[in-house]
Amino acid sequence: MAAETAADRELRAEATIDASPAAVWAVLADVRRMPELSPELVRMVPLKPGGLRPGQWYLGLNRRKAVLWPTRSVVSEVEPDRAVAWDTRSSGARWIWELTPDGSGTRVVHRRPVPRQLTGLSLVFAKVFLGGVGGHADELEEGMAVSVARLKRAVEGS
Repeated sequence: MAAETAADRELRAEATIDASPAAVWAVLADVRRMPELSPELVRMVPLKPGGLRPGQWYLGLNRRKAVLWPTRSVVSEVEPDRAVAWDTRSSGARWIWELTPDGSGTRVVHRRPVPRQLTGLSLVFAKVFLGGVGGHADELEEGMAVSVARLKRAVEGS
């Protein structure tokens, strides 16, 4: 088995939010709000009817500086008040939000593992347009921390 590279390592950000899992879930489950959480996501558009559910497809429009690109994601898990995950087919990454009761609040963990490997398209795109795969992975992890902080502010109302 090949050693994990900087680009395909699991990325992670977490925080405790002073609210119930249901209150946190209410923001996460409204995918129209994802762009207000993510520094890279501009828009997330459902491609099939039926709302947030396993098997739903979403078109993500992403931006980094002057570079704009689409991604297609398929929802793999929806557990209300607990977890939501989707697989981004164009990159090979899985994006996961996990909610766990923690005292009077909710522990939120946002992870990005790469279950198999990053796609060739993703590797070339990151190298040519995003300053390199390792550097982009670092930016994604920093962006995930921003997303978690924005979720905390959105839920807590501060």
